[in-house]
Amino acid sequence: MPASHRVVIAVFPDVDLLDVTGPAEVFALANREMPDGRTPYEVLLAGTDGGLVRTSAGVRLATDLTLDEVGGRVDTLVVPGAVDGAGAPVIDPALVDWITETAPHARRVASVCVGAHLLAAAGLLTGRTATTHWATADRLAADHPDVLVDPDPIYVRSGDVWTGAGISACMDLSLALVAEDHGERVALDVARQLVMYLKRQGGQSQFSVPLWQAPAERRDIDELRAWITANLAADLSAAALADRMCLSERHFSRVFRKETGTTPAAFVEAARVEAARRLLEGTDESLDRVAAASGLGSPETLHRAFRRRLGTTPAAYRRRFRTAA
Repeated sequence: MPASHRVVIAVFPDVDLLDVTGPAEVFALANREMPDGRTPYEVLLAGTDGGLVRTSAGVRLATDLTLDEVGGRVDTLVVPGAVDGAGAPVIDPALVDWITETAPHARRVASVCVGAHLLAAAGLLTGRTATTHWATADRLAADHPDVLVDPDPIYVRSGDVWTGAGISACMDLSLALVAEDHGERVALDVARQLVMYLKRQGGQSQFSVPLWQAPAERRDIDELRAWITANLAADLSAAALADRMCLSERHFSRVFRKETGTTPAAFVEAARVEAARRLLEGTDESLDRVAAASGLGSPETLHRAFRRRLGTTPAAYRRRFRTAA
């Protein structure tokens, strides 16, 4: 058994601070929480030139070694991300080359947030399913059509390559790595120390319905979507919504799909499922009351909607993601 799990986190100018410190904190707490006799983590920050590296937050990180000094003994390679002033992922060719050379020597590789773009540029995501921050998922898919990009999960495992979503999801990804190494009990103990309440599973969505819906060109459609999410128990049939917009049902459906990329029925169901998720996560309400409050009507309809959209049942979702005391 090795003396330690050697975790190498690549750092570079303007790297997102939490992408680096989040995983480092999780691994450090795991060392404190794991039973005696387990293999601890050794976390090392590796930079291009060594010394101090300025992060996007202005905080400077002290590196432990240069990229050239990392060598072949890497248990977990963590690749964080960075974006430029226009919000585009930063792709450093020299760093990509180093990742390409180093990754084959690592037991597993994990990217955080837009670090997935670096893994893709290094060819590590070819033929794999991967995720990244929702804001750059379309770019990742366009730049790398050989990668199956799923913008919804908070992290995805594809063999020995892990990809994480938006910045704070680095904690969930790191906890999953700890669970793989030392079991769920240790990971949950670390989550408790971090006051995270629970360890979210990778399949949990990284964003809510109102967040992923891009603004429409027509203000009345945006106002209607806001009204729908505030009135989920109302009659939200296409006919009722068309009447509210003073349009024929056929014309309304065509306009809504053009502006939002989805049908009125699909948007309504997604909004109702989102509301049901929040109730299941944060309350002890019965499934009857959750179905009624979210506008889904009955436990049967609630069950079918969850199966269709989340691939699970309401009861199973509540057991996994319950957050209230």
